[in-house]
Amino acid sequence: MNVQQLQERSQNQCELCESKDHLMVYEVPPTALNSADREIYICETCHNQVEKKAELELAHWQQCLPTAMWNEAPAVQVVAWRMLNRFRQESWAADLLDMMYLDEDNMEWAKATGDHENDGSVDLHRDCNGHQLEHGDSVVLIKSLDVKGSTVNASLGTVVKNIKLDPNDTGYIEGKVEGQTIMIKTMYVRKQGAQIIT
Repeated sequence: MNVQQLQERSQNQCELCESKDHLMVYEVPPTALNSADREIYICETCHNQVEKKAELELAHWQQCLPTAMWNEAPAVQVVAWRMLNRFRQESWAADLLDMMYLDEDNMEWAKATGDHENDGSVDLHRDCNGHQLEHGDSVVLIKSLDVKGSTVNASLGTVVKNIKLDPNDTGYIEGKVEGQTIMIKTMYVRKQGAQIIT
């Protein structure tokens, strides 16, 4: 399905929450060959939470899922079912799941990622104070670190700018110290400019 078809189907709004801002095409996993109808049009807020790149906002989903679950597009139904399962401990979500119907093929698709077996917790890159880290952030080292295989010593208080997140491990970030790219444990950094959570 091309972007124009998705825009027409969605009426240029998020197919989950109806937002008209920061819209994008989202391919609902797992991807399948010869299946053009596995895409939905969603906003950045929904995308980041569906992909577990941001904490779940209960009020957001409580407002939009009761409508999204009845969408005629199977891909939207599948995502709505998965998101309802993340909230299944909440009575409103359990009630909606009881009402929802997916045919055999779509139910198989919905369960294929195993997402429905997990809760809504999100594993994000966080600094020593619990602040979420993002690509491009600057961090301050809270401990002096020896860089393996190098004479470089990253001393306490060193600012590491424009970090990159390790996509495979939320316990690590990548940054440059004295021109050398190194991996740094997130527990040894503090996000620059962030307030300490008490």
